[in-house]
Amino acid sequence: MQSVLFSGIFQMPMICLCGMFLRTLCIGVILCGPLFSQDAVKLDLAGALQRARDYNQQFLTAGITAALAREDRIQAKAALFPSLNALSQYIYTQGNGTPSGVFISNDGVHVYNDQAALHAEVFSIAKRADYQRSIAAEAVAKAKQDIAIRGLVGVVVQSYYALLSAQRHEANARRSLDEAAIFLDITQKQERGGEVARADVIKAQLQFQQRQRDLLDAQTNTQKARISLGVIVFPNLNQAYEIADDLAADKPLPPIDEVTSLAQSTSPEIRASQAGMRQARAQIASAKAAYLPTLSLDYFYGINANVLNTRGPDDRQNLGSVVQGTLNIPVWNWGATRSKIRQAELEQRQAQLELTFAQRTLATNISSFQLEAQAARAQLDSLRSSMDLSTESLRLTLLRYQAGEATALEVVDAQSTLAQARNAYDDGLARYAVALANLQTLTGRF
Repeated sequence: MQSVLFSGIFQMPMICLCGMFLRTLCIGVILCGPLFSQDAVKLDLAGALQRARDYNQQFLTAGITAALAREDRIQAKAALFPSLNALSQYIYTQGNGTPSGVFISNDGVHVYNDQAALHAEVFSIAKRADYQRSIAAEAVAKAKQDIAIRGLVGVVVQSYYALLSAQRHEANARRSLDEAAIFLDITQKQERGGEVARADVIKAQLQFQQRQRDLLDAQTNTQKARISLGVIVFPNLNQAYEIADDLAADKPLPPIDEVTSLAQSTSPEIRASQAGMRQARAQIASAKAAYLPTLSLDYFYGINANVLNTRGPDDRQNLGSVVQGTLNIPVWNWGATRSKIRQAELEQRQAQLELTFAQRTLATNISSFQLEAQAARAQLDSLRSSMDLSTESLRLTLLRYQAGEATALEVVDAQSTLAQARNAYDDGLARYAVALANLQTLTGRF
């Protein structure tokens, strides 16, 4: 318990220091300008996704895994065909006056083997099953690569639209600051004319200072969002870039039937589970093949003689061929084959459970993403209307204040309401864009 408490006490200052460093970095960028000298790269969402694929470690690892599975399939297929090997060997045995030398199992003091050996598995169910299993394993690896792509797409989409939303919040903060400056100027002029009290000027000054702090926070959030996306799409943090603003309310929402059809036909999770089922069935066939005999043929052509020549003493022929057939019949292995079959059947059962779970998860995601997109789309009109009404309310309240019919508090309240309405509308656009991107990811359009 003491070590846990000590670790927690030690980590808290480190977290605070990291947060202070990041905030200082962002404020430095805001106040002093960009730290980068190279030209800014212009990115849209598609470009960001492509760059993320080039640099993301998990995606690259999934690609290597798929490539390894492909090589396994090639090797399993090659095992089905005959193999040709060349043998060149010299054996020396100490002589003792006999033809064989001191080792009677040898054929002579000098033995030369120069042969070509052709080996073929004529009947092997296990190797054919292993080849089918390698095909399924490759399909699983490719599907998992697609899963990694979709996971990466989700992260990039979230980071991309988080940056867009932060940039829009920053622009809104600038507009609010300008509006607060205008109101401050109006109150100061009216104070000099004796039309309003000093309290109105103080209220306007407080509002102006708050808007300055809001702008600084918005700029900091923009830089933090920029760093978060830059880490994903660039190999280093020194790259300056700009992203295209594609937030719009007129993007069409695809019908649920189309989404469901495309999602089911392109889902990498389902493809991975289906390939896992095929792999499990091939594993069962490979395990059962251990009960069956195997037949192999070997053909040798060359020299196996005491002299390295095609003709030996007494003009004997040394160059020739040998054919060998081997039938291997399994008899008893203490239940190991039966255990492997049970193990393969359990793996098949697990693969079936994973397939069922993948299908249910996909159906849940389709429904939830569709509902999220519909809700986000339905709220956009209301959010837009609220922003327009807030804009008009501020204009009218400011006119009423200049005419002496409204208080400074009403103007400040109208400004705050408009600032919130602008940010809410931009957040609604970002929410709809993310929901739509999630649906497009499900349908394989990213």
